[in-house]
Amino acid sequence: MNININDEINKLLQYGLEKNLITQDDYYYCANRIIDLLNINSFEKIEINSKIDFYLTLNHIVDYAYQNKVIDSNTVTKRDIFDSKLMDCLMIRPSELNLSFWSKYKENKQNATDYFYELSKNINYIRTNRISKNISWKTKTEYGEFDITINLSKPEKDPSEISKIKNVASNYPKCLLCRENEGFRGKPGRSNHRIIKLTLNQEPWFMQYSPYVYYNEHCIVLSEKHEPMKINRLTFKRLLDFVSLFPHYFIGSNADIPIVGGSILNHNHFQGGRYDFAMAKAQAKYQLKFKDYPDVQGSIIKWPMSVIRISSKNRDSLIDLADKILNKWLVYSNLQQDIMHETKGNQHNTITPIVRYKNEKYEIDLVLRNNRTTELHPLGLFHPHKEHHHLKKENIGLIEVMGLAVLPKRLKQEIEMIKDHIINHKNMSKDIKKHSEWIKQLKEKYTFNKNNIDHIFQKEVGYKFVQILKQCAVFKDTEEGNQAFLNFINCI
Repeated sequence: MNININDEINKLLQYGLEKNLITQDDYYYCANRIIDLLNINSFEKIEINSKIDFYLTLNHIVDYAYQNKVIDSNTVTKRDIFDSKLMDCLMIRPSELNLSFWSKYKENKQNATDYFYELSKNINYIRTNRISKNISWKTKTEYGEFDITINLSKPEKDPSEISKIKNVASNYPKCLLCRENEGFRGKPGRSNHRIIKLTLNQEPWFMQYSPYVYYNEHCIVLSEKHEPMKINRLTFKRLLDFVSLFPHYFIGSNADIPIVGGSILNHNHFQGGRYDFAMAKAQAKYQLKFKDYPDVQGSIIKWPMSVIRISSKNRDSLIDLADKILNKWLVYSNLQQDIMHETKGNQHNTITPIVRYKNEKYEIDLVLRNNRTTELHPLGLFHPHKEHHHLKKENIGLIEVMGLAVLPKRLKQEIEMIKDHIINHKNMSKDIKKHSEWIKQLKEKYTFNKNNIDHIFQKEVGYKFVQILKQCAVFKDTEEGNQAFLNFINCI
């Protein structure tokens, strides 16, 4: 394809003007940065009168870079790295961003986060075009309306690139969450990466948005220090400080041990955003009172997992009680419920905490977790069991805990193949044999036709997710399990 690179650069600059990324005073400076990146020696400013297709323009410039050997391969990773460098040519410095953010914050807290979120999308750090390909729906369940997503947005790396990355020792940055990633040329798509400096518990922390947002304004809050995840009293202080700064956001932390934790445990961080998950709407199943904390309202909520909810206007009381519950849980065992807090010195119990500011009160959900494994369940006793691995066997982290299923991209094709097998009586291919038991159960339950099969599968995938969360509950939602849960509360 013959690409008029001068036209495409002008289109990109015009896009920068339209999105207020640059001003006319910046035009030639930014043009010169781009032509330097592309190894071009000349540029002519022209008027762009047509509507700009941003992603098409960006792709054309990256295509040109590959055709002219500016980048040495056309893989997704190499293209991402280069288009991030392109957009960094239109991006303000971190100090200027922070000045703008906190200036807007003084006027209106939501305006500040709106500004940063829109900027992150406009600069293509949040890859909106890929996120739009995700398949999402809601399923009504006995526990509320759950969000189900088949995640198609994260690119799959080329095997040769994975091998190269694996064999390269690097101490800079130490991980994908370190603050040193801001503007870093590697770690795909980081040149245009920016973060907002925060103070939580009188410590330096930073906020960014996730490049592949799973929900509205999905943010990541990271410690300045590269140190492992740890749930303790300081965690509750930091989370409460965050919602004090941004009361329109929730904030939560993955658990701090494998199996029940997130994918990155070597850097202390939280996830938040502006979204009401089904969990936030869950009602009380049992009301709780804590005699030493009369100003705290408590409950066990109606949820597939084991969750204690506490709320109060008094932050200190909430921190004290949350810390007390955590410390009781860390050493709690109940063999009748298969709960062992440790084996051979390995800690099994921990908590996934979520904090919100609602109705002029602080609210903390404490989700009890245990990562014990057994011979029958080597991936985790309180983890998706083998019969559900055909849909999901990955960790159940913070996002899933709150009621959003993040399912693997393979399911898009596999579910379509299952539908074809059922409706058109096609032979079961090897790709869907892993689903054979599920397919058998569905055939016994439903009479399928072309009009109802899509709805049935959406509903049944949602029901499966609820069953997965139930398996992750340390106290099962049974008469015996509920009584054991209440007995634990009485120990606090």
